[in-house]
Amino acid sequence: MERKEQVLNDISEATKPISAKSLATKYGVSRQIIVGDVALLRAAGYNIMATPRGYILDDEGGLRKKIAVKHDREAIEEELNIIVDQGGRIEDVIVEHPVYGEIKGNLHISSRYDVKKFMEKLNSSHAAPLSELTDGIHLHTIVYEDQDMIERIERELERAGYLYR
Repeated sequence: MERKEQVLNDISEATKPISAKSLATKYGVSRQIIVGDVALLRAAGYNIMATPRGYILDDEGGLRKKIAVKHDREAIEEELNIIVDQGGRIEDVIVEHPVYGEIKGNLHISSRYDVKKFMEKLNSSHAAPLSELTDGIHLHTIVYEDQDMIERIERELERAGYLYR
């Protein structure tokens, strides 16, 4: 089996995101070779998403809705926890940049553990969150099971003062 096919198999069978570094170690190649393999797999039509924790195959079902929120950096963790506590999965964060247009970051956060790991990475990297480009206004694509769930999420975000109308 060709390495690209093996990489695709590893990503599709993984129960959690798998990093390019771990794949590179497994196959005895550089991280950049794996990044290239994934680019070729994407070009072939596979919906491989790069998250802050590694690659996943985006084949999860569910209903999706984009919601607009606004808050400062200090509220990121609380906002994300509100969404996952109500059963939602945060697929991405999107901002509208005046020069580049839409900028999207894949998140795939579905638990408090995921939120904790995301916050650790954000804080240790000293990188600015995308929402700082737009004075705190951003969108999230939320994956949810039913209308009741998305209404709970929106209600709790509204209660916390984060829902942007």
